[in-house]
Amino acid sequence: MALHPPDQTGPYPIEVHHRIRRDEAGDYAHAARSVSDCVDVVSIQHEYGIWGGTDGDHVLDFIGALRAPAIATLHTVLRTPTPGQRAVLAELVAGVEATVVMSRSAATLLATAYGVDPRRLEVIPHGVPELPLVDPEAVKPSLGLEGRRVILSFGLLGPGKGYELAIDALPAVVAAHPEVLYVIVGATHPDLIRSEGEAYRHGLLARVQAHGLGDHVRFVDRFVGRVELTRWLEAADVFVTPYPNLDQIVSGTLSYAMGAGRAIVSTPYAYASELLAEGRGLLVPPGSPALLGRALDNVLEDAGLRASMGRRAYEHSRRMVWSSVGADYGRLIARVAGDHRGSALAPAMAAVGA
Repeated sequence: MALHPPDQTGPYPIEVHHRIRRDEAGDYAHAARSVSDCVDVVSIQHEYGIWGGTDGDHVLDFIGALRAPAIATLHTVLRTPTPGQRAVLAELVAGVEATVVMSRSAATLLATAYGVDPRRLEVIPHGVPELPLVDPEAVKPSLGLEGRRVILSFGLLGPGKGYELAIDALPAVVAAHPEVLYVIVGATHPDLIRSEGEAYRHGLLARVQAHGLGDHVRFVDRFVGRVELTRWLEAADVFVTPYPNLDQIVSGTLSYAMGAGRAIVSTPYAYASELLAEGRGLLVPPGSPALLGRALDNVLEDAGLRASMGRRAYEHSRRMVWSSVGADYGRLIARVAGDHRGSALAPAMAAVGA
């Protein structure tokens, strides 16, 4: 099942049997009734910006019309929600059989700030591809990066990524390491394109030029597939997530970097603080280009530090590979569906909101 804005209608693969137009309230109950007739469990992916209505409250119309049990996976848990956001999330959690979060900090926040019974929560990590641990120097030639020290960020471009901080930190890093190249992989977020076009990317480009960093920053301005993304990750010496929002409770990009065994430098948002503990990465205070630059310089300078951080991140991420995460979801789905016999056949499931 696909949930999409009215100006995005596909195409979708043959597996998509139902579509919900985000802003059409009647679509939600209709789709819920339809999917209830053909699946054992419904998987709901929740992010406030995905679902229509005020604070995404159309998701409540969907679960209210379901006749099949549902599991909700929460991609955002706000520390200081508006009353409307709090009400929507609380009612969503109350209306499903199980709620999945991807970090222990998110589970703690739901229990303490939202009053959710911890027994109704499941912590299943963000999935990552199962990649070998490789030397970046072996991959760089395939991307034309020979002789460069590569700092990488990837993901949909938008102000929440904090790339301005990384660009402002770069002049000091380049002064110490003239071979440095900061690569930013990803297209601008489609919602941002609709509201303001490429103004954000143009602002980053202007910042690069103002610092005289034209030879040290590269934008890969497109969506890249899994194979190409893997090559960029494996070619990176350092991965950086300079996010300004310290309440962020999950980051797929950080998870992927750990899965590739990269040395990571990050601001201490909630997810990074949890996953990069015990030497699995280096955390720096937000808002300081000088401190971020110093951290990047230290990691680039010390090959032993890069290797040890990357190895610890890689080892920690083994429980996050898709096969392990899939098995966790399989057990949860079987339990929710009432399958206590341990059957090898997974119940039929529909996913919506992804």
